[in-house]
Amino acid sequence: MAHDLSALTDALLSAATRAGADAADALAIAGTSVGVDVRAGTLEQAERSEAVEIGLRVLLGTRAATVSGSDLRPETMDAMAERAVAMARVAPEDPHVGLADPSQVATGEATDATALDLWDAGVAAEPTALEDEARRAEAAARAVPGITRIDSASAGFSQTRMHLAATNGFSGGYARTMRSLSCVAIAGEGTGMERDYDGDARSHAADLRTPEDIGRTAAERTLARMAPRRPKTGAYPVIFDERIAASLIGHLLSAASGRAVGRGASWLRGRMGEEVLPRGLSLHEDPHRPRTLASRPFDAEGLPTRPRDIVSDGVLSGWTLDLAAARQLDLAPTANASRGLSSGPSPQAWNVALTQGSRTREHLMAEIGTGLLVTSMIGATINPNTGDYSRGAAGMWIENGEPAYPVSGVTIAGSLPEMLRSIVPANDARPWLTRVVPSLLVEGLTLAGD
Repeated sequence: MAHDLSALTDALLSAATRAGADAADALAIAGTSVGVDVRAGTLEQAERSEAVEIGLRVLLGTRAATVSGSDLRPETMDAMAERAVAMARVAPEDPHVGLADPSQVATGEATDATALDLWDAGVAAEPTALEDEARRAEAAARAVPGITRIDSASAGFSQTRMHLAATNGFSGGYARTMRSLSCVAIAGEGTGMERDYDGDARSHAADLRTPEDIGRTAAERTLARMAPRRPKTGAYPVIFDERIAASLIGHLLSAASGRAVGRGASWLRGRMGEEVLPRGLSLHEDPHRPRTLASRPFDAEGLPTRPRDIVSDGVLSGWTLDLAAARQLDLAPTANASRGLSSGPSPQAWNVALTQGSRTREHLMAEIGTGLLVTSMIGATINPNTGDYSRGAAGMWIENGEPAYPVSGVTIAGSLPEMLRSIVPANDARPWLTRVVPSLLVEGLTLAGD
């Protein structure tokens, strides 16, 4: 039986008021997920979960506390509220905590997610269909000569409904679905073993790439990693493949978080209005992109979301702010609050897209002549205050503008502020991702190899 999530949040708010809270917000989430794993042509695991969970945040002046649970009985919600208020009484004071002013919250059409098309009404969570897709992906990977086995082929489906309400008058909810498929292929044996993967996740099953494409691509990526070498240590141009280029932009987004800036733990602190990317490049956020997994009509504090530029024509033009960060920095919030059932809000960017270039990745490879194409990364040492950057990497060595041999076991080092100011984008970004970022060329990074 489907639960009335709006009624659950109203009941939580009433319980918080009875318990003595000055203000409160409540979140209810109902979800169903099905996952299937196939290995060696055999169904290895099939899981299904269904749950309705609730979370409550109460405020006593400038103190706040959050509790969560899955017991929906009225007496349990009363106990949750009483426990939350008791916790808030001993919580540290935070002068920036608080709900939105009623004039700030989304109302009417601003709470409606229909235009975002996040719900795939025509797809049911059928384990047999998921198993078939996983089997097809695995078969396609195994059919590629040189693949010794498949580590896993997985397919999944989820549907989630949420409702958020607060004592400032906000009340709104929406629903979303997600379909996913992935495959991990292995080649070689012992110390010569290599693996790689491919996968896809969409809100609508019709948009998902075919199992055959995913399996075959996972196999080809694995074979491309066989018999890797280590290049000589030195300074070289590096192309971050589209698969992992978004990680560079992710470091920029982390540094642009209002929470990090407010703590003084951001290398972007004090750089508003300065160039952080090359002129001509912008980083645009659009939480209203249809059928995109990070789209939403309002944020976790009930503020209506809207498109904005984080970087405009190379110049840093906005922090990512929830209410608390906005108050701390004396700025208007950007409707970027994210929260879980058991935690309070924190800033998070939604769908972002970096301006694409006019050349292909192959054109960038020809341009650099000699260097490294990075296709995977491990670990990370990022100094949040200076932007000093160091990561393990693997990929393909480029000579005379062409792929020469696979590379692994190298470390890439540089300075994020300098790296980002010199990036050259290709034109190969996938437009359906939540971070639409093409392959990126960065000149003069230090590679630690042989």
